[in-house]
Amino acid sequence: MTVAVVTGAGSGIGRAIATELAHRGFTVVATDLLLAAAEETAAAFGGGAVQLDVTDGDQLGRVAAQIAAAHDGFGVWVSNAGISKMQPFLDVSAADLRRTLAVNLEGVFLSSQAAAREMVARGIRGTIVNLASMAGKQGRVPYLADYVASKFGVVGLTQAMAFELAPHGITVNSVCPGYVATPMQDRELGWEADLRGVSPDQVKQLWIDDTPLGRLETPQDVARAVAFLTGPDARFITGEALAVNGGAFMD
Repeated sequence: MTVAVVTGAGSGIGRAIATELAHRGFTVVATDLLLAAAEETAAAFGGGAVQLDVTDGDQLGRVAAQIAAAHDGFGVWVSNAGISKMQPFLDVSAADLRRTLAVNLEGVFLSSQAAAREMVARGIRGTIVNLASMAGKQGRVPYLADYVASKFGVVGLTQAMAFELAPHGITVNSVCPGYVATPMQDRELGWEADLRGVSPDQVKQLWIDDTPLGRLETPQDVARAVAFLTGPDARFITGEALAVNGGAFMD
């Protein structure tokens, strides 16, 4: 049975990914900065839970090694943990920028590095999936300049990883969601509403109108795409940034 590790699995997209993979027969280890949240996710399907700060490279190395030792390796690693904060470009502080890049880009880099080291050491032809965003494919995203920069970085990093890890039989892809209904999105609705001087419901309708399929995306929509990339039908796909956004951005 393949073991899958998911970061940021305590809520939202990460919880949906962990649950979907468990339902498809994976042994899932849910990790999150908040251990209680990871445990709540894991309890739903009988998986494992680990506290993990993706900005801590030393901890990442230890956790990846511990999970690999406990399960005789793992075949899937999903780097999902991420943050956002909406504000005008001119108001983004150096501290805000560093925090966003530390979690969204450096966290993916360090997480994937720790995972790949374990796979290579054990000769596992595994799969790494990085969560990017449609904001990693276009800059036409208001009030999220630092987030856009971090997600463009994830798309480029995914390609670089895919190229270097291919000789080891490890595939690396990213998934680019659109307007996903999650607790993070609820916060963004409030922020954007304040910045635009409108109501959250009006912002939500703007997002729906911007999506040709006519609804907000669900975490399960993203989870199913991630599951596809971890499965046998995607073994010859690597270095891709899979758009899963209902047509909100097409490239």
